[in-house]
Amino acid sequence: MTAPEPAIAADVPVVLYDTTLRDGTQGENITLSLADKLRVARMLDEFGMPFVEGGWPGSNPKDIEFFAAARSMRWEHARLAAFGSTRHRSNKPGDDPNLRELVAAETPVVTIFGKSWLLHVVEVLGATPAENLDMIADSIGFVVDRGREAVYDAEHFFDGYKADREYALSTLRAARQAGSRTIVLCDTNGGTMTNEIIEIIGDVRSSLEADADAPPVTWGIHTHNDADLAVANSMAAVAAGIRHVQATINGYGERAGNANMVSVLANLALKTPNALVPAGGGDLAGLTELSRSIAEIANITPNDYQPYVGRSAFAHKGGVHGAAVAKVERSYQHIDPAAVGNEGRLVVSELGGRANISIRAQQLGHQLEGVVDPRELSKLIKQLEADGLAFEGAEASFELLIRRHAADYVAPFRIVDYTCLVEQRDGREMLAEATIKVEVDGEVLHTAADGNGPVNALDAALRKALGAFYPGIEEAHLVDYKVRILDGGAATAARTRVVIDSMDGARTWSTMGSDTNIIAASASALADSLEYAIWKSGTELRRRDERHFTTAPNRDGATASGENHGATATPRR
Repeated sequence: MTAPEPAIAADVPVVLYDTTLRDGTQGENITLSLADKLRVARMLDEFGMPFVEGGWPGSNPKDIEFFAAARSMRWEHARLAAFGSTRHRSNKPGDDPNLRELVAAETPVVTIFGKSWLLHVVEVLGATPAENLDMIADSIGFVVDRGREAVYDAEHFFDGYKADREYALSTLRAARQAGSRTIVLCDTNGGTMTNEIIEIIGDVRSSLEADADAPPVTWGIHTHNDADLAVANSMAAVAAGIRHVQATINGYGERAGNANMVSVLANLALKTPNALVPAGGGDLAGLTELSRSIAEIANITPNDYQPYVGRSAFAHKGGVHGAAVAKVERSYQHIDPAAVGNEGRLVVSELGGRANISIRAQQLGHQLEGVVDPRELSKLIKQLEADGLAFEGAEASFELLIRRHAADYVAPFRIVDYTCLVEQRDGREMLAEATIKVEVDGEVLHTAADGNGPVNALDAALRKALGAFYPGIEEAHLVDYKVRILDGGAATAARTRVVIDSMDGARTWSTMGSDTNIIAASASALADSLEYAIWKSGTELRRRDERHFTTAPNRDGATASGENHGATATPRR
């Protein structure tokens, strides 16, 4: 019969320990420079994180430099931890390079991982079970004797426990006896089921806390997400008495990642009665900004579907959902989005009804009354999406759709025609050129431009033409270009959807186009992007007598507008 789980005082806080700077950087395609690591460390400290694990100084020079730089930082909330392994089986503690670097990092906390699974002890380390216990004890004792707080990470603990319970428990006792007062149970392979986590934690606590003269320890959890259970297992561990939780921002980490600190923190702060360190979960209203900022530093596109902080976390697309949220916001939201610094929004799509469209239009600053019937607009959107458009990913195009229904709407320009040429001869660098005729206020301007591809050339030519009439759009530029094949069965004849993200320093917006011809789809998205820029920037039309064309000799000795290409203004006839 399983021993009853030991009780734990309800007011003992759960302490969060962030491992983004070490575990997170082991994720594929994630590389942080020294400056990046220092920025992330500062952000975590300002958020209120009580522990920040900075890296493994024994593994690479950059982490040594990080700890050297960190010594000159002013830490408001966090205690910095250096991470490393137990001594090599052939080394004495004082002669072990890894342990020496851990102490030289001069951090108040040192986290040491050791082996709990005999498979690793014997077949990976080449040590005997007894040697491994000595390695754990010697390493913990070495850092404790030098005045450091020692956190012991029992690597592969759950797999080791299932393979040999008594030996796995003996490794924990060795760390405790040597002076570690925080012992972390690690699901390093990430495959342990939640019910197993709960049962094993209960047995560990019952067994070790029943030892005679056993000093009290704080039990910790460190989970990986290989079975997509890292957050669930961390939460279950807390419910089973764990009071130290290790995780990474956005769940970054090796293979499928680590437990997501963002979700763990929000769950604990908003869904449980547990006291937390940081108090209240830290700057909870800044959680979305923290998540997205660290994603940008790591050069990882923020996950729109991430719980709590993703752009879609509180987005409502279905018509029934949208209508309900319009009446009672919490009807389809488990928390107030503002609690974590996010916001709710209604998505405009073929699945949404007139309520979604009306409310989203209002959120964007548009009144439909007197402009267009929401029912008719909803029907139009459904038809356009059936033709390949997708307004949920291009709200600037949605705003333009509304604007074009206004009685006083006048298009700021019209693309009359364009040509795109791509040339590649005899292995030389590919050349792309576009020419375009644009009509503005009855005047047609014919321009051309080079580019590194046909879309880039078309973009440059269109901007050159419009810049002659609307100089205020010069700040607008493309920041992302995405193509989606809509009917893959048609192969190269498939309809494509192009989404263009643009910005001008003050705002960011997305527009789209769809066609079986990728250039035509791109031209449509580009035209919407620049019309939106003209509208939102408030730039005014500069008429012909108020502007001039700068001409310069071209390669043939003639004159051209801009760099190498002609610009001809023709009055409308």
